[in-house]
Amino acid sequence: MSGLTVLGEFACFGGVQGFYQHLSTAVGLPMRFGVYRPPEAFRQPVPMLYLLAGLACNEETFATKAGAQRCAAEHGLVLVSPDTSPRRTGVPGATGEWDVGEGASFYVDAIRPPWAERFRMEHWLTVELPEVLASHFAVRRDRLGITGHSMGGHGALTLALRHPQRFRSVSAFAPVCSASRAPWGRKAFDRYFGDDPEARLSHDAVELLRAGARSAHMLVDVGSADRFLAEQLMPDLLEQACREGGQGLTLRRQPGHDHSYFFVSTFMADHIAHHAQALR
Repeated sequence: MSGLTVLGEFACFGGVQGFYQHLSTAVGLPMRFGVYRPPEAFRQPVPMLYLLAGLACNEETFATKAGAQRCAAEHGLVLVSPDTSPRRTGVPGATGEWDVGEGASFYVDAIRPPWAERFRMEHWLTVELPEVLASHFAVRRDRLGITGHSMGGHGALTLALRHPQRFRSVSAFAPVCSASRAPWGRKAFDRYFGDDPEARLSHDAVELLRAGARSAHMLVDVGSADRFLAEQLMPDLLEQACREGGQGLTLRRQPGHDHSYFFVSTFMADHIAHHAQALR
């Protein structure tokens, strides 16, 4: 594959789970991502679904823990699992803390030096990566959905609200619903945005909704036993903002479930079906 480094490919449910790397012009560094191609993708172009992982994760997390490939094979969806940040950035302070910097991009384009040069995840995901995927795989660029877990759930909601023309379906598992309020989000936004209030609010799903942004109907699952539910996730704020703004939302509070991929894998089939209905 010209311009693409194959890191590994594995037979999976009649298709292929692969891991790849390309040199990103958006961040100026190599970026890694996983792609699951169902059997149908070897015959014709098919829709894609982004799977955005959470803090301290990478491009392998969703692919190895969520159990999504079987369902994607049944529905004919390509699954794309991007890395959670640039790596080996050389940015002071980008390593050493699990909840900010490398592995913790919050899927934004940073505006504060020195982060702004390398941490351009929004541009990579919405502009550059779709072109890379279309150049190397049989995919439909015009039929792209997005989901994610935790920080990745924040990314799924905010990117869908900021780019409704790009993402035709959206869901999230245990998302950080109001990153400008949550301790995880506040810490990251301090680094990436400094004291710019507009930048902070424009990457907060609740505040985007309050400002009038809309997306496709949202499916959101949270676990009632998630220890981060009240302090970090704040789904009640999302529910209120959707209700007040007329945004379609199915919010499911799953009894006994925590924040882990045991929770994600339990409801993965529902999310794949949600996206397949919109994208197919």
